[in-house]
Amino acid sequence: MTRIFSVFLILIAFTLQAKAGLQIDEVTSPGGIKAWLVEEHSIPFIALEIRFKGGTSLDVEGKRGAIYMMSGLLEEGAGDLDAQGFQKARDTLAASFSFDAHGDSVTVSAKFLRENRGEALELLRKAIIKPRFDQVALDRVRAQMVSIIAGDQKDPQEIATEAFDQLAYGDHPYATSSTGTTESVNRFTREDIQEAHANSMARDQMFVSAVGDVSAEELGLILDELLGELPETGAPKPPRAEVKITGGITVIDFPSPQSVAIFGHEGIRRDDPDFFAAFVMNQVFGSSGFTSRLTLEVREKRGLTYGVYTYLGSYDLAELFQGSVASANDRIAEAVAVIQSEWVKLADQGVTQEELEAAKKFLTGAYPLRFDGNRRIASILANMQLDDLPISYIETRNDKVNAVTLEDVARVAKRLMKPEDLRIVVVGQPVGLASTD
Repeated sequence: MTRIFSVFLILIAFTLQAKAGLQIDEVTSPGGIKAWLVEEHSIPFIALEIRFKGGTSLDVEGKRGAIYMMSGLLEEGAGDLDAQGFQKARDTLAASFSFDAHGDSVTVSAKFLRENRGEALELLRKAIIKPRFDQVALDRVRAQMVSIIAGDQKDPQEIATEAFDQLAYGDHPYATSSTGTTESVNRFTREDIQEAHANSMARDQMFVSAVGDVSAEELGLILDELLGELPETGAPKPPRAEVKITGGITVIDFPSPQSVAIFGHEGIRRDDPDFFAAFVMNQVFGSSGFTSRLTLEVREKRGLTYGVYTYLGSYDLAELFQGSVASANDRIAEAVAVIQSEWVKLADQGVTQEELEAAKKFLTGAYPLRFDGNRRIASILANMQLDDLPISYIETRNDKVNAVTLEDVARVAKRLMKPEDLRIVVVGQPVGLASTD
C-alpha cells in the first residue's frame, strides 16, 4: 500500500510539473528517425506514441476498409507468435499496446515498464514490422468488422454522419466510412492486408513521441531498432477534398422514436491566422459543456435535447464546422429552427464581452489538465507533430487564446458562419421537417 501511495504522489507531482511546463527535446536516432522526448525518471514506465500520417485515406480504390482491418490485425500474431502467443507474451510483460486507424492516421500506442523494455520493444517491433496476418486471424477480424458495419447501418448517428460526409466530400475517401462495406471487407485477401500495411506504415509518414524513464541516447537506439526496418516511403496521399456541401435539409426516413441531426458547412484550416478566434468563438457557440449558446437555447430553455454540440473539424485534407443534436421526432423541427436562428445571430452579432472572457478562462484553465500522465502527454506530443505544430506550442497556446479580441470573433463569425450554406441531415421520422432538395 505504501508503494502504491508513493507512486500516486509521484504521478501527481508529474502532472503538476506538466502544468508548469514540459521540457521537450527533439531526438534524432543514428539512423535519422526523429522523435520528441520528455524525460521523467521518477516513474519506471515508458509511454511511446507513433503516428503514421495518411491513415485510411490511403485505402486503395475498391479496397475501402483494408487499412482499418490491418490495424486490427497487428496484435493478432507477429513474427514467430500466433495471436494467442502474442497476447500471452504481452500480458506476461505487463505491457500495453493498442493499434488503430483513422481518416488521417494509423496510431500505435505502447506503455511498458523500464525493466521489461527490451522484451516489450521486441514484441512491439514484431507487431509493427512482421505482423503475420494469419488467415484464421483475418477471418476473425473480418467477422468483427462485418458486425460493426451491420451495427452502424442501424445507428441513426452513423447513418446521418455517412450521409453528411457523402454530401460534403463527393468521391473523396473522406466521403465513406473507414470500415468499408460488407462487400469490400468480405473480398479482402491476405495480400490486400499486406498491401495496406506497406502503404500506410512507412518512415516518410511517421511521427514519434516518448515520455518516461528513458534518455535521449537510449531513445535514439530504440527508434532504429524498433522502426528502422519499415519501408522508407508509403502510398502518396490523395488530393485535398473539395467541400461540396450546400445549404438545405436532407431527411432520411428511419424508424426510431427520436431523430438525429448532423449539421454544418465548410470550416477553417488549422494554420489559418483566424483559427484561434474561431476556436474561441466555437467555445461560446456550441462546444461541449453546459454554458454554450446552443446548450442554453436548445436544452436549458426549451428542453429539446439532452445534448447539442459543434466543433471545428480541421482534417489533413479538408475542414468542416460541424455539429450534432438528437431530439424526439415531434420536437426535432423546433431544435433545428433554434440552431438555424442562432447560426444567423452569431454571424450577424458575434459574441458579448462576458461570453468571450468566460470562454477564454475555461479554455486556458482546462488546457493544463490534459497533461495528466505519461501516455496522455506522449499522445499530445505525437498529435502536435501530426498537426505540424512547434514544440513551443504548449507554452504559447494559452497566449494565443488570450490574445483573441471581441473584434477578432466578430470578424471570424461573419467569415465562417454561413447560414445559407448550412446543411442539416436528419435521420428518423421527424414531424414538420422535409427534405428541401
